[in-house]
Amino acid sequence: MEAEVLVVGGGLGGVAAALSALRAGRSVILTEEYAWLGGQLTSQAVPPDEHTWVEQFGVTASYRSLRDKIRDYYRVHYPLTERSRAWRELNPGAGWVSPLCHEPRVAVAVIEGMLAPYRGSGRLRVLQPYRPVSATCDGDRVTSVTVDGPDGEIVLTAPYVLDATETGDLLPLTGTEYVTGFESAAETGEPSAPGVAQPDNMQAVSVCFAVDHVDGDHTVDKPEGYDFWRAYKPDFWVGPLLSWTMVNPRTLEPAERSFTPNPDDDPLEVRADQRANPGDSNLWTFRRIAARRQFEPGFYPSDITVVNWPIIDYFESPIIDVPDPAAHIARARQLSRSVFYWLQTEAPRPDGGTGWPGLRLRGDVTGGPDGLAQAPYIRESRRIRAEYTVVEQDLALTVRGDAGAVRYPDSVGVGMYRIDLHPSTGGDTYIDVAACPFEIPLGALLPQRVENLLPAGKNIGTTHITNGAYRLHPVEWNVGEVAGLLADFCLARGVAPRAVRDNPGLLADFQARLIAAGVELHWPDISGY
Repeated sequence: MEAEVLVVGGGLGGVAAALSALRAGRSVILTEEYAWLGGQLTSQAVPPDEHTWVEQFGVTASYRSLRDKIRDYYRVHYPLTERSRAWRELNPGAGWVSPLCHEPRVAVAVIEGMLAPYRGSGRLRVLQPYRPVSATCDGDRVTSVTVDGPDGEIVLTAPYVLDATETGDLLPLTGTEYVTGFESAAETGEPSAPGVAQPDNMQAVSVCFAVDHVDGDHTVDKPEGYDFWRAYKPDFWVGPLLSWTMVNPRTLEPAERSFTPNPDDDPLEVRADQRANPGDSNLWTFRRIAARRQFEPGFYPSDITVVNWPIIDYFESPIIDVPDPAAHIARARQLSRSVFYWLQTEAPRPDGGTGWPGLRLRGDVTGGPDGLAQAPYIRESRRIRAEYTVVEQDLALTVRGDAGAVRYPDSVGVGMYRIDLHPSTGGDTYIDVAACPFEIPLGALLPQRVENLLPAGKNIGTTHITNGAYRLHPVEWNVGEVAGLLADFCLARGVAPRAVRDNPGLLADFQARLIAAGVELHWPDISGY
């Protein structure tokens, strides 16, 4: 099977890459190993993590269109109250983590709608569930990728191959040079890096799940491994993992968290702004994806919230480049089931009691076979050895100060998030570094050697540290969108991606193309004129 652009991996970056190539008139094959397209937004059940100015600027026009369509979907299909329906910046879940917290299925429907015309026209073929198992190369070019799925193995070919998998699966299959884990300070010069590289030190994976709280006793059977996780006390943590005492990411001091289902709050009063308020004091409302009071009275018997807290972070082992990653993902699922059981039975309540037996696992919301999310939430991927690698000192607020992040001449996008590294397999509690609004350099999308493979997700040229700021939803979408447009640009001009960066005329033409497509290359300049 062949196309002009092959996108392996149907997460946010893969979807954005496919859409941008399709809109440019290209034929595309898109593969995905899970039942839902959308990756961290859907199959991983993580509401968007977005910056302070997302409603005004700082994302691509197509990402903004995705957000608008999600809101429109609610307005068309859901019995919103009159107030909520009229709210221009509707936040269906009224979660504090993002101005747009929503159910994963809504994003699935919207993404499928965005792709539907191209499926109908035959220019897009989606192979699902399929995952890459091998590849062939001729010198510095990838010549084919073989995927395996329900109909067996299929060989796919295309002039351009985009790796949008969550863990950079095509990099080892194609022999593309890559790095994992923590680079050394000697290599990167980063203030927060260790003296010696730690390739097995990666951010935890988490298997998220959604819950509501209703009448009745919905206590599940005690899960396998519960006694282990109930007693689990990592050396670098502040106490037992299953506890309301967690770690403040910014101070590393113990921090008490609370959990109060269905609070008596007004969802329209929630103003999600991570700069003003992290919003995680009541974990119920932190990642709430359905606020019952947004809908006609009684339609939702309870709010629905997503559990994506550090107590479900699995950091016993990485899942990349280890002998049996499936075994560790199974252990991560066991941890999440144990946390849910603990919430139902033993978690201390504010009234002095223990457990909320009315908590109900909402596997129908997340689509996983065991009531959890379909896929583990992957924060850190293999990363290409890139023409340019973004380092901490490019964007750290303490280094850059009022000068702002480094302004790249080859910028292909913007993003903003604190450098936020969750507990890691190397025993780091958190690494949390204030950041400046940053740019995405084209050089970070170009492998040092391979000519026709482009990263389209979290596998771009960042470090372990800067991945903590470049891994979130809007940036992943921006990266994927640019990768798809770059493939089209190179096909049309008959040039290699590296030439676009090296040739000032080509770079100017490509950046003009991005601007026309609604990609912001720099943060707004609001100086006088």
